[in-house]
Amino acid sequence: MDGAVISKADWKIGVDIGGTFIDFCALEQKSGRVASLKVLTTPGNPGAELMTGLELLAEREGLAPEKVTRFVHGTTVGINTIIQRKGVKLALITNRNFEDVIELARLRMPDMYSLFCARPEQLITRDMIFGIPARMRADGSETVAPDLAAVADAVRTAKAAGVEGFIISFLHAWRDGRQEAQVAGEVARLAPELFVFSGSEVWPVIREYERTTTAILNGYVHPRVAGYLSALETTLADKGVPARPMLTKSNGGLMNAAEGKRACVNMLLSGTASGVIGAAWLARQAGESQVLTLDIGGTSADFALIIDGEPQFGVGETIGEFPLYIPSVSVSSIGIGGGSIACVDEQGVLRVGPHSAGSTPGPACYGRGGTEATVTDAMAVCGWLGHTAVAYGQLTIDVELARAVVGQLAVKLGKSVEETAASILDIAVSEMFVEVEKLISRAGVDLRDFVLMPFGGGGPMLGAFLAREIGMRRVMAPRRPGVVSALGGLVADLRGDFIRTVFERLSADALGRLRETTVALEGEGRAWLAQQGHRGPPRLGLSADMRYVGQSYEIEVTLNSAWIENGELAAIAAAFHDAHRQVYDFDDPNGAIEIVNLRLTAIGPGPALAFPEATEIATPAKPLRDVPIYVDGAIRAVGLYAREDLSPGATFAGPAVVAQEDTTLAIPPGASVRVDRHANLHLTFGDDLDV
Repeated sequence: MDGAVISKADWKIGVDIGGTFIDFCALEQKSGRVASLKVLTTPGNPGAELMTGLELLAEREGLAPEKVTRFVHGTTVGINTIIQRKGVKLALITNRNFEDVIELARLRMPDMYSLFCARPEQLITRDMIFGIPARMRADGSETVAPDLAAVADAVRTAKAAGVEGFIISFLHAWRDGRQEAQVAGEVARLAPELFVFSGSEVWPVIREYERTTTAILNGYVHPRVAGYLSALETTLADKGVPARPMLTKSNGGLMNAAEGKRACVNMLLSGTASGVIGAAWLARQAGESQVLTLDIGGTSADFALIIDGEPQFGVGETIGEFPLYIPSVSVSSIGIGGGSIACVDEQGVLRVGPHSAGSTPGPACYGRGGTEATVTDAMAVCGWLGHTAVAYGQLTIDVELARAVVGQLAVKLGKSVEETAASILDIAVSEMFVEVEKLISRAGVDLRDFVLMPFGGGGPMLGAFLAREIGMRRVMAPRRPGVVSALGGLVADLRGDFIRTVFERLSADALGRLRETTVALEGEGRAWLAQQGHRGPPRLGLSADMRYVGQSYEIEVTLNSAWIENGELAAIAAAFHDAHRQVYDFDDPNGAIEIVNLRLTAIGPGPALAFPEATEIATPAKPLRDVPIYVDGAIRAVGLYAREDLSPGATFAGPAVVAQEDTTLAIPPGASVRVDRHANLHLTFGDDLDV
C-alpha cells in the first residue's frame, strides 16, 4: 500500500460489509499511512470475512491487532434481515379496536399509478396482534387502565404460537409511556425468556403508525443483530484487539455495540449513510461543497446530495417495503449494481436488475460459477475490465466467460456481443438517470453546479457515463473509491438523535413547556454522549417540527436554544416562515403556528484525521499500454493507466481506463483528467457536452 510498512504502530480501522465485499480502511496514526482491503463476503458464515481481513492486514501491512485503538463497523445484517424477511416471529399488544393500525398505515398505495399494486405483507401477522382494554387521552390522563388479565391471555397465546418477542404500542404513548411500561413489565414477568420493546422506548413520536412500525422494525431484527454484535465482540477479543467496537448509524454517526444490541433500528442504513459521510469528508478535503454521490455495490446504486459541504438528513427512508421514521442520511436507491442480472423478457426486451448475482456465485467473469450476464460482465466484454487483477488480487476477470453469458443474450436480440454489452450498460445508466431526476426534483437543485463523486466497487465504472448523460461537467474520483464507506466510519462523529412531542401553538403560554422540554433533551443528549465514552465538549443542535395550524404535516426548522430560553417568539416564527417559503415557495406571516416536535442532535466530534498530501507538478501521464475498448459504438485503442503511477498534477484525456486494486475507473471520450494533491482524479467534460 502507501509508504513503507511500520510494524507495531497504532491503527484505526473502519469496516463496512456490502453485498459482495467487506471493505477495510485502516489508518496508521503516527505517519498517516492508509491501507485498504476488500474481502469477499461469506453469506453462509457472516463474520468469517472479518477474521480473514484482519489476518490479511496483519500479513500485508504489519498491522498488530493489539495496536488497534479504534474499530468502527458498519453492517447490512439488519437491513438484509428485513429485505429477506428472515427476522423473528413477533406479537404486538395494542389498544382494543386499534389492532389494524399497521395494516391501515397511512392509507397510501405503494404505487399510486398502478391498479395492480398491493400492500406489503406485514412483519406481524394479524393473529399475533392483541388488542387489550387500555386507554390514555391525548393530554396524558388515563381513562382505562391496562387489563393485565388480557395481557396474560395474549402472552399465553403468543408463546404457544412460538413468538420470540413482544412489541407494545398504545395510543398517545408519546405523551406518557407509563401504560406501555406497565404492560412491558408484565410481559417480562410472565415470559422472561422473551424480549420486549415499546414504541415510547424506541422512538417516542406522535402518530401511532410511525411509532408502532419503528418499534416493530427494531424488534424484528433484534435477535440477529444482537447475536451478530456479540459474535463481533468475541472475534475482536479473540484476535487481541483492545478497542471496543463502534457502530455506524443510519444518521451518519456512531454508537457503541452495547447500545446497538437494543437500538437495532438505528443501524439499518449504516452502510449507505457511512458512505455519504466518507464522501462528504473527502469532498471538503478537496474543496468541493456541492456534490452528488454515487455508491454502486453488487446489488444497488445509492445517490445522495451534499449541499454546502454537509450531507442531507430526513425521515421516511424505505427499508425493504417499510418506511423508517428515525433521522437518517437521505439516500435514494435503485436495484442496479455490478452484480445486477441482465435478461431478455418474454416480449424480447432487454432488462437489467433488480435481481443480483451477489458474491455467490457472482458475475460470470469472476469464475465462481455465475451463469447469468451481469453489469460487470458487460463491462468486461466492452474491454473496461480484464487487464489487471481486481479486489486486491483476489479475483481475475475471465473475459471469455463474460462473452459467453452476454453472447446468449446477443443471440436472442440479434446483436453482436459488444453491442449487447453496451446496451446493458446503457440501460443501467438510464435506470440511474431516472432515479437522479427524481432526487434533484425533490431537492430543487441544479446539477450543473455539482460535482459527481462515484465510489464503491462499481461507481467508478459507470459514474462518468452517468455524469455525461445527466449533463454534469465534473466528476471527482477519490483515491480509494472502493472503501469510502469504510472510511466514513473512521471520520464519523458520535451522533445521537432525541425527540419529544410537545404539540403546542407558538405562543407565550407554551414557553414554559418548550423550555422544560429543551432542558430535558439537552440533559438526555449529554448523558448519552457520556455513556458512549465521549469526554470532550458536545455539540448540541436544536430543531423543531413545525406547521401552520390546519396543516397535516410539518417541516423541520433549525432553532437557536436561546430563542426559547429568552422567549423570542418572533425569531422562532421568522425561522419557520423562511423554511416554509424555501420548501413551498409560500409563507403566511400572519398564520398561526404549531410546534409538533422538538428535536435535539447531540454530537461528540470524532478524532481529527488528515491524509497525506503532495505538491502538484503538472506533467502528462504515461499509460502502461493501449487496450481495445468498445465505446460509443466502435472499438478504440485507449490508454490503460495504473492508479498508483498517477502523481499529483498529472494530466491525461479520455477515453481511458484507470486500474487500481479496489476498482476500475472508466473514462469516456470527451473528458480531461487531472490528479490533485490528495491523489483524487478530477474529470472535466468539454463545452460541447449536451446539457
